[in-house]
Amino acid sequence: MKKKNLELFESEWTILQAVWELEPCAAPTVQEALQSKKGWAYTTVKTMMDRMVKKGLLTTEKIRNLYLYSSGITKTQARKSEITRTLKRAFSGTLTPMMQFLVENDELSEEEYHHLGRLIKERKRKKTIKKKKM
Repeated sequence: MKKKNLELFESEWTILQAVWELEPCAAPTVQEALQSKKGWAYTTVKTMMDRMVKKGLLTTEKIRNLYLYSSGITKTQARKSEITRTLKRAFSGTLTPMMQFLVENDELSEEEYHHLGRLIKERKRKKTIKKKKM
């Protein structure tokens, strides 16, 4: 299922992360999981989850008088949407300036620099192989 124009509020991210970890799950289970971190009341969590169902972020299945919630989007879909929004807003939709900003303004460890270099090399290698097959 592909969702367009996902705009997740911080509270929706929080709930989605709990649901991804616990799914399928009931609203009380999510509220309990978030109690120490957020302190939200059950009614708050249930209301947010029901709104997220309407937005397509969650799905429900009714078993007798119990509603079980599952994610309506994947982690990858949510992350891609958030990165795309940030890229458009802060970097005019261009990836290179964003990567340059991250590398120059974040204190990356040598291990992280090395890992990023390997990821880029591997991606370039795969693209080269793909082009040769065409």
